[in-house]
Amino acid sequence: MGSKLYVGNLPFSATEDYLTNTFSECGMVESVKLVMDQDSGQSKGFALVEMSNGSEAQAVIVKFNGSECDGREMKISEAKPMKKRSFNGGRTKKAW
Repeated sequence: MGSKLYVGNLPFSATEDYLTNTFSECGMVESVKLVMDQDSGQSKGFALVEMSNGSEAQAVIVKFNGSECDGREMKISEAKPMKKRSFNGGRTKKAW
């Protein structure tokens, strides 16, 4: 089972290929998902990267967290599970 990483503070010029090639120095990159804005199609400046195991993910954090990518300092940490979202705009129903 792989280990997912959150990679933040990326420049808009960063690509999935760049992240794959860079992080492969630390092990097998299973997947890279650069998060894009649906309306503009531009990168939101962060990505989710899955490494093949936890030790490789730790190696990426140690080696690349804080390193520069096109003038921006990458922030890399273990990805946290997504929280469930409320689809009613955060409002609670009134009891009638």
